[in-house]
Amino acid sequence: MTTSTKAAKIERLAELTAQNETSSGASLWREAFRRLKTSKMAIIGGVVIAAFIVMAVVGPWVAPHSPKALTWKDEVFLNRGEFVGPRGENWFGLDHLGRDMFSRFLVGARQTLLVGVVSMLIGLIIGAVIGVVSGAAATLGGAAGRRVDTVVMRITDIMLALPSLLLAASIAAVMGQSLTTVMIAVGVVQIPIFARLLRGSMLAQGSKDYVLAAKSLGIRKRRIVVTQILPNSLSPVIVQATLSLATAIIEAAALSYLGLGNPDPSVPEWGVMLSQAQRFFDNAPMMAVYPAVGIIITALGFTLLGEAMREALDPKLRG
Repeated sequence: MTTSTKAAKIERLAELTAQNETSSGASLWREAFRRLKTSKMAIIGGVVIAAFIVMAVVGPWVAPHSPKALTWKDEVFLNRGEFVGPRGENWFGLDHLGRDMFSRFLVGARQTLLVGVVSMLIGLIIGAVIGVVSGAAATLGGAAGRRVDTVVMRITDIMLALPSLLLAASIAAVMGQSLTTVMIAVGVVQIPIFARLLRGSMLAQGSKDYVLAAKSLGIRKRRIVVTQILPNSLSPVIVQATLSLATAIIEAAALSYLGLGNPDPSVPEWGVMLSQAQRFFDNAPMMAVYPAVGIIITALGFTLLGEAMREALDPKLRG
């Protein structure tokens, strides 16, 4: 057998290996989607998330009043501290400045969704890059790669050792009060989680037979990482991204509640609404109940969907 014939067979074997892994990954996702369609937890979570997204998208257009307008300020001030509750023209009543609470709740959903999604994407993208570098170095980088992996993971361990809300609050306090600061602060907190998760998943995939076969066939390490290890390591990362949305929304609301969010209090956001409501909780508890329930239900929806995806992708639970 000539050298060119052997090379052609090796190349063909490598292509078949990649195709098998790709088809296996595709069938895994098809099976997971089938399980999700029959999961009550996934359906409930999906419905909650869909309702939240629709409200965030169309809220500013369907809000009956301007969320910033002090339309009923005279009525509130004349009541001498007695807040106006739900009524025909104000479904959720009025806040302490005479603004329509229902309109502020609808418009605030968009800000809450924006902060949660952007924060999650910051953590996902940067964390994934770190995880890929560390995982590839540890799996195929030899002694030098393992040293790089050790340094990177010790840095992420330091970040994970700090309480997430404390770390986010510290970053927000240093950067200054703004909505962008909240996004960055919450996103930075998510970075070590994604980095650790993807790195661990890549290490697990690095010991699989298809990786050993690719290495023995002389396929370039970069190609093994990009076409073999990384695609098969993304399942837990996608699940974590869904769960991290719930965490990001809660932590962003917490930072806004602490006064580290948008410096303009007239801009509605559920965390800001909670912060404003705490001074009037004795006289108007519903001012805090509406945004709090919105945050809880939205976070619950993302958590339910994330847990359902985790179960659907768990090989121990697949029949």
